[in-house]
Formats: sequence, structure tokens, C-alpha cells
Amino acid sequence: MSIPAIDKPAPAFSLQNQDADTVSLADFKGKNNVVLYFYPKAMTPGCTVQACGLRDSATALAAQDTVVLGVSPDPVNRLQKFIDKEALNFTLLSDEDHAVADKYGAWGPKKFMGREYDGILRQTYIIDKDGKLRHVMDKVKTKTHHDDVLGWIRDNL
Repeated sequence: MSIPAIDKPAPAFSLQNQDADTVSLADFKGKNNVVLYFYPKAMTPGCTVQACGLRDSATALAAQDTVVLGVSPDPVNRLQKFIDKEALNFTLLSDEDHAVADKYGAWGPKKFMGREYDGILRQTYIIDKDGKLRHVMDKVKTKTHHDDVLGWIRDNL
């Protein structure tokens, strides 16, 4: 598991969103900064807090020409349920085989209640309009994630 290099092109990907439409990183090049965040599972407490913070920051992020893409190993139909339940206003992507998480170094060993297993690591990648990886947040706090992301973008992009 290795994280891609800062100031180099972010790894390309194409995944299905909550509507089963294909979304590619290249879709945003030259138009928007991208907050690409990996979360373990839709509709769980921590993931809900994190997603709702980003939802509530949509206007401030849009003012920075920034879109949010949430990635999890959930199937497409679960993503739509999460969006409906929490009134999320950004795109969620299904990475069921965790191939994109692997590319970004966001898949690896975890511990929960004494059990060790491989899974999604809660990490966020900020990609600029040129498609370059500019920042990696690997110590994400779900309650302040949206503020941390917005602060970094305001200060650096």
C-alpha cells in the first residue's frame, strides 16, 4: 500500500456513481478541484457524520470550484439509499473490488474490536484542476473533516 506522490498526476479512475453512471477523474480536469474521500461503509455512524459535514459545506466548497466524490466498497444501490436518507448533495462512487482504493493507498490493514482485517482506510485526497494530487489527509476526524478540507483548499489552491 503506497500513497501516490504529491504534485504528480492523481491516479486515473472510472467508477459507477449512485445512479449507475460512470464518473471519471478526467471529467473534472480543467474545471474543478476534487475532494476524493474514501469511507468504509454507507449509513454507519462515522461515515454519516463525515458525509453530512461535507453536505453542509457544499456552498463553501462550490465557491472554491471544488466538487466532492465519496468512494466506498458499497454497491451502487446502497449509495443511492445513503444519498436519499441523508439528503447528500455530492457524488458517491462504488469501488466494490477496491481497485481505486488500492491505487490511492486507501486499502489496507485495520483493527476493530481486537479483530484484524483489510478494509478502506478513511483518507482524503485533494486534487487540483490540473489533475495533480496536492494533499493527502490520512488522519481524518469525521466531525471536523469538512472544515479541515475547506481550510486546506482556501489556504493552498
